[in-house]
Amino acid sequence: MTNTPAWNKSKPTALLVLADGTVIEGQGVGATGAIEAEVCFNTALTGYQEILTDPSYSGQIVTFTFPHIGNIGANGEDIEDLNPAARNGAVGAIFKADITDPSNFRASDHLDEWLKSRGIIAMCGIDTRALTVWIRENGMPNAVIAHEPDGQFDIEALKQRAKAWHGLVGLDLAIETTSGQSSRWDEKPWVWNEGFGHNDAGEGDIHIVAVDFGVKRNILRLFSGLGCRVTVVPASATAEDILALNPDGIFLSNGPGDPAATGKYAVGTIRSLLDSGIPLFGICLGHQILALALGARTVKMHQGHHGANHPVKDHTTGKVEIVSMNHGFAVDSASLPSDVEETHVSLFDGSNCGLQVKGKPVFSVQHHPEASPGPQDSHYLFRRFINLIRQRRGEEALAE
Repeated sequence: MTNTPAWNKSKPTALLVLADGTVIEGQGVGATGAIEAEVCFNTALTGYQEILTDPSYSGQIVTFTFPHIGNIGANGEDIEDLNPAARNGAVGAIFKADITDPSNFRASDHLDEWLKSRGIIAMCGIDTRALTVWIRENGMPNAVIAHEPDGQFDIEALKQRAKAWHGLVGLDLAIETTSGQSSRWDEKPWVWNEGFGHNDAGEGDIHIVAVDFGVKRNILRLFSGLGCRVTVVPASATAEDILALNPDGIFLSNGPGDPAATGKYAVGTIRSLLDSGIPLFGICLGHQILALALGARTVKMHQGHHGANHPVKDHTTGKVEIVSMNHGFAVDSASLPSDVEETHVSLFDGSNCGLQVKGKPVFSVQHHPEASPGPQDSHYLFRRFINLIRQRRGEEALAE
């Protein structure tokens, strides 16, 4: 797998063109071409493959603040989207250092080749610290990332594309990343023994219906690991469709885009599900759309939260968790109605990171408890959800 690209570094083969006309030069890797997207930065030190395949990053170019990306290569087990053929996830990536050859026993591909296979346009050799500071000061910009091996660019045309792109506000991307049809999930979490890999899910005595707005695989694996049978349904599924499956619990998944746009068709469904009395749990976009269904509002963030080092406090336990975040919109805590309680808050900026409905088995969080940066600080949220189901069925609770 030694195939590091040979570059003529005297000539840029990739450009990042911001909507304000700023042009940043670098060396292209991954797929060729040009695409419009929003630029964000991610502060995680590991997990670049999971990040780039997270459907919540659709419509975004990820700037990695950690300089050395690619050391562990890529493999078929660390992909997070349900349908890799659809290439859900980030459309672009920005690295400081050149991609190095992989040095990990699980690697099956060089990162450069893997990026090409996913259609992800990427660039190396730029000052990612300066770009990160720019985003912190000015917000997440609309931009075009372009890669042409011959270094021939129509810069004025790229500037016009970046300036004209409408951005993520008002954009429903969940409908593009969701599953096309209902399906049964069949994997448990990855294990070190028994050949290294994912065991089959088995039957399970608790039936979870997961509404897929762009769900991550590891969320579904953790449900299976707790003895659940999981059915995945598309974002467009109606309340009647979901209730006909006779779920013990309903999960609202993560996903990309503007929650208000997705909420135009999802809010009515969620309100009907709330009336059913069935326990309900949401993560990320699912959290935001649930808040909309409860009467709150969402807002676009300045720089968003993207990383694996975010401290969040759970007011229900008084504990602080180190969590993984990936969102550019947030629930406005001031808009939560009186029957909804804020349960989690970011210790970085005080923004809302969780809610629960008083007197109902309904709660959600903004962060990603399945991503395990703590590494298991937030896994209790899955057990909390299962316990709401067990309580409704008159069964003994699991230890959180």
